[in-house]
Amino acid sequence: MSIEYENLAKVNAPFAAEMRGAFEKLLIKGRFILDGETASFEKEFAAYVGTRYCIGVSSGLDALVLALRVFDFPAGKEVLVPSNTYIASILAILHSGLIPVLVEPDLKTYNLNAEQLETKLTTQTVAILPVHLYGKLCPMTSITAFAKEHGLKVIEDCAQSHGASFFGQRAGSFGDINAFSFYPTKNLGALGDGGAITTNDPVLFEKVCMLRNYGSREKNHHEIIGYNHRLDEMQAAFLRIKLRHLNGANKQKAQLAALYSKHLSPVFTIPTTESGYEDAWHIFPIRHPDRDRLKSYLKEEGIETLIHYPIPPHRQKALQGKLRETNFPISDEIHNTILSLPCSSMHSREDIHRVIQAANCFSG
Repeated sequence: MSIEYENLAKVNAPFAAEMRGAFEKLLIKGRFILDGETASFEKEFAAYVGTRYCIGVSSGLDALVLALRVFDFPAGKEVLVPSNTYIASILAILHSGLIPVLVEPDLKTYNLNAEQLETKLTTQTVAILPVHLYGKLCPMTSITAFAKEHGLKVIEDCAQSHGASFFGQRAGSFGDINAFSFYPTKNLGALGDGGAITTNDPVLFEKVCMLRNYGSREKNHHEIIGYNHRLDEMQAAFLRIKLRHLNGANKQKAQLAALYSKHLSPVFTIPTTESGYEDAWHIFPIRHPDRDRLKSYLKEEGIETLIHYPIPPHRQKALQGKLRETNFPISDEIHNTILSLPCSSMHSREDIHRVIQAANCFSG
C-alpha cells in the first residue's frame, strides 16, 4: 500500500461535520464578507499568536504585500530576505516597489543567517524579512537586535510556522508586523486561499484594515489607495474550527518528526533541533547528495515525497535582472539536495516507520 505525501481529504475529515454546520449557518445568514466569523477568527488567532491585533486577508502573498506596503517605503529601497525562501517572499518585495537583497541561510537550520546581515546592509536597507522555513523559527533575538541597532523594520514571514515558538513566544509576535498563509497544506490550512497579518501596533493595524478593504474604514469613504485583499467569512469559519485543534496537530507532527530523527540512517542530513525552540514541523526535510535517485527509489517503494524547493529564487526566470547578486552557493546546495518526507497529521507512526525502513535501505 502506497504512502501519500499528503491527502487533504483525510486531514480535514475529522472536522467535516463541524464545517458543514458552519457552512449551513453562513448560508442561512447570507453575510459572506467581513462579518462575525472573520472578526472572531481575528480575535482568536491574535490571542493564539500572542499579539494585540490580527487582520484576516486573502492569501499569504497578499499578507506579505500589505505588511510591506503599510510602511510606505520609498520605491527602490532594499529588503533583506533569505536566498532559499519560497519565491512568494521575494515577489511581495518586488510588488511593493522594493529591491530584494538575498542573504544566505544557515546550512544547519535553513533559516536566515543573522551573522550575514551586516555584509548585505547598505544605506538603502529599510527592512528585514525573515522566513521561518519548514516550521522552524529564525534566530529572532539576533535579528530584532540587529534591526533595532540599524533602524530597520522586521516583517516575519510565518507562512510555514503556525504555532512554532522560541521559549514560549510564538512565530508572528517578534516583528513589527507579520504575515501568515493559510494555504490548504499549511499546519493551519483553509479550504482555499487565506492569510493573516499580526501586529502589536495600533497605527499599523488601522492602516492594514483599510488597505485590505479598498482603503476604507467606513463604507463608501476611501482614505487611502487600497486593495481587495479580505479573508472571506467561510474560510474564517473553517479556520476557527481548525485553530482549536492546531496544537494537537502540531504535537502529532512533532512525534512523527522525532521518529525520523531517531531512526533515519546517518547518511541523511536531518533537521537540526535546538534548545528553546519548539518547531511546527510543517515539513520534514532531509538532504542527500543523490537526492533525485533517492526520490525515484522511494517512489518505486510506494512512498511519495516532494521537493521544497527544486529551483532556488536566484535561478528563477521571473527574477532574472531583479536581484543585486546571483551567486548563492549555500542556497544552491540546499535546493539540489533537499527532499521532504511524509509528515502530516494524517500519517500514523506505522507509516513513518515504513518510510524509515525504505529510506534506510537506499544505497546512495
